[in-house]
Order: sequence, then structure tokens, then C-alpha cells
Amino acid sequence: MAKQVRPEGADHADLATALADMQQATETLAALDAARQLRELVERTEWDLVRTARDEGVSWTRLGELYGLTKQGAQQRFRAKTRRTPKD
Repeated sequence: MAKQVRPEGADHADLATALADMQQATETLAALDAARQLRELVERTEWDLVRTARDEGVSWTRLGELYGLTKQGAQQRFRAKTRRTPKD
């Protein structure tokens, strides 16, 4: 049985709540704010998954292929946000 991937970022409940907020909004600005929150949660999850993939040995070349980018394009897009900081 394959293990389930659990990114460190957004919890699935957070994503579901943000999506529901966006869908149930009755005012444009409320819907826009919910969409912004949803995007931020998804981006954080994506960065965490890229970090996990790199920790598991996935190459920048393979990540680039997944996103339709070159190796360098993938590095430019994700490297700064996925670096782990040394613990003090």
C-alpha cells in the first residue's frame, strides 16, 4: 500500500474552508479575499511538496519537466521558497 503524502503546509480542512468561503460569498470583495486565501494555502502546499520531492531525491530536471520548465526555470521558481533554514 502506498503511503499518503501529507505536506507540511495547509491542512486539507483549511483548503476546504477557504474554498467553501469563496463559493458561499455574497459580495465580490469577500469572494476575492477567500480566493486570495485559497491561493496562498495552495502555494504553500505546493512549495512544501516541492521541498519534500527534493528531499526524496527528485531532480530539478524532473520537476522542471512536470511544470513545463527547464531545470533552471524550476530552480528559479522554487529554490528560494523551498530551502530549509538551519536550526539555531
